[in-house]
Amino acid sequence: MSFKAPDSLAEQIAQHLSQRIIRGELKPCERIQEIKVTSELNVSRGSVREALLILQRRHLVTIPPRRGAMVAELTAHHVQALYALVKELYMLLAAEVAGTWQHDSELDVFVGIQRGLLQAAQEQDVQRFVENSFEILHAGLTFVDNPYLRDVVLNLLPAIQRTYFFSLARRQGEMHTFLDTYARLLQAIRQRDQATARHVMDEYAQHNCALVIAALNQ
Repeated sequence: MSFKAPDSLAEQIAQHLSQRIIRGELKPCERIQEIKVTSELNVSRGSVREALLILQRRHLVTIPPRRGAMVAELTAHHVQALYALVKELYMLLAAEVAGTWQHDSELDVFVGIQRGLLQAAQEQDVQRFVENSFEILHAGLTFVDNPYLRDVVLNLLPAIQRTYFFSLARRQGEMHTFLDTYARLLQAIRQRDQATARHVMDEYAQHNCALVIAALNQ
């Protein structure tokens, strides 16, 4: 693999490990050995430790005393707790976008994402579909003048991506369900219908939570 040193080395290490956890290459409760990561990426052990602390804040890693870092569990309880909060964040964000956009051109970014999602679904490319779907959140945050909402969403994003990838990898047909949901959301946003935008995201979050739990029980 190639690994490029970024401006923030610890953040880049965290992103690298985050993607491995999201894709399931690192399993729940698997130990993350600092020395191994240091050797693989040719970075300092201090940078790896800092990266693990970042991942702990993002709920992808736990660091029990005297046991070292390990990948956070993914259980029904964790999923339900996560989506109880995610649902409220999704509804708030959708309503903000629906109520604040001013020019049609501002919505072009969402249409572009929609095209990317459709292509990824046609090619059954789960990883690209997940990446494109979360571009919706990044685009939505540009409409929101609320730094607290932005920080919470971005901090939870890796944990949400992990659950999303986990479920879609097992039920790829759900990509088309999400495309239908996204089309309904875009329509509500275009109509400045905040109530419907909130309702669509409420339904979506509940559906995805149930989907992840069902995948866990397989």
